[in-house]
Amino acid sequence: MLTARKRTKRTVATIAATLAASLVIAGCGDGGDEAGDGKSLKLWHYEAPNSAMGIAWKQAIEEFKKSHPGVTVKVEEKGFEQIQKTASMVLNSGDAPDLMEYNKGNATTGLLSKQGLLTDLTPEVTKRGWDKPLSPGVRTTSRYDAQGVMGSGNWYGIPNYAEYTMVFYNKALFTKHHIKAPTTFDEFTAALKSFKDAGVTPLASAGAEYPAHQYVYQLALTKADRSWVDAYEQYKGKPDFHDAAWTYGATTFADWVKNGYIAKSSSGAKAEDAGAAFIAGKYPMFFSGSWWFGRFTSEMKDEWGTFPFPGSKLTLGSGGNLWVVPKGAKNKELAYDFIDITMKKGIQNTLGNNGGVPVAADPPAITDPKSKALIKDFTTYADGDGDGLAFYPDWPVPGFYDVLVSETQKLITGSAKPDAYLDALKKAYDAGAPKG
Repeated sequence: MLTARKRTKRTVATIAATLAASLVIAGCGDGGDEAGDGKSLKLWHYEAPNSAMGIAWKQAIEEFKKSHPGVTVKVEEKGFEQIQKTASMVLNSGDAPDLMEYNKGNATTGLLSKQGLLTDLTPEVTKRGWDKPLSPGVRTTSRYDAQGVMGSGNWYGIPNYAEYTMVFYNKALFTKHHIKAPTTFDEFTAALKSFKDAGVTPLASAGAEYPAHQYVYQLALTKADRSWVDAYEQYKGKPDFHDAAWTYGATTFADWVKNGYIAKSSSGAKAEDAGAAFIAGKYPMFFSGSWWFGRFTSEMKDEWGTFPFPGSKLTLGSGGNLWVVPKGAKNKELAYDFIDITMKKGIQNTLGNNGGVPVAADPPAITDPKSKALIKDFTTYADGDGDGLAFYPDWPVPGFYDVLVSETQKLITGSAKPDAYLDALKKAYDAGAPKG
């Protein structure tokens, strides 16, 4: 997100085992004699098998195999962190896959495109019409200029789904404590206080990864507008890290920790810890992304629901992670064919009915009530006045995710005050942002 959003350890441990039954798995290595012969597709992705994307892409692989008889699909077990940290090195070697899921934004896909490590997909986009179903907000993260800044230039990635953040809530705990799902920010803060007064920490969080710093960003967004987002994310202006929005975000988050709405012990927790605790019914609310939807559907025993973060027309969100084709890929045509399949109605409808946010589904084909609500709320953000998708706070500059994590941990423990926190963000941002 992840945000870069982060994938959980559970994802890494289970993906290969679940896919093995349905895929032809070849041995690891550099592709050997098969590389470049048009008879193998080397694919990396890191989606949980019970996520909407994992389910849909399993179906896409089966359809690909049917339409490409004799072609071996080789899925290698990778984790989000692994790809995030080693992509530049691997793509500079002979071990590059033909197709790879990769995080979007200036600090990731933008950086690789600037380094010349990704294939320019613009001709294929034009030829196959991949751009047609993508709304402007979703399209933004697919294109990068010569400096690796998103929003314009050539196409270096294709998202076949979208994502955004919301508040997941445990309906059983809300009912038990006689609290209604909030629709305004005042009602939201009143709910936080009511749970705390009842001895319940209301918000699941994690400081060692996301979503702690995403809480800060979302709180800032309640006082921001589109021009604020564009200045911060796309350098269309000079961000002020001590303006009303950033100050409110950092101060309110620190107050929430002080008030017991977020546990101080969460400073060392990871995203998996927060999500698993919410699934177990330990917290009534969890602010995070649509990528958790499928897992909550399959694993959570209590009845649960979602609502948009109250009091904000903006939320963290974008097109989903991208299909990118490394510059050194051996079988690019096969990679293009696979991307094409994931954009077809059948795969898109599967995404939509399993808790994903498809970009090209047939609306009447989405029959699951929760999925319909998820897609409706996303559409409100994506198609609303001025576009309500505000991307993720770690995207603007390389390495910013680690800075956000470590500095937000200090806010949680109280070892840094909001002003010092914002000073640290400004320093790291200014050091990595394009000059001039």
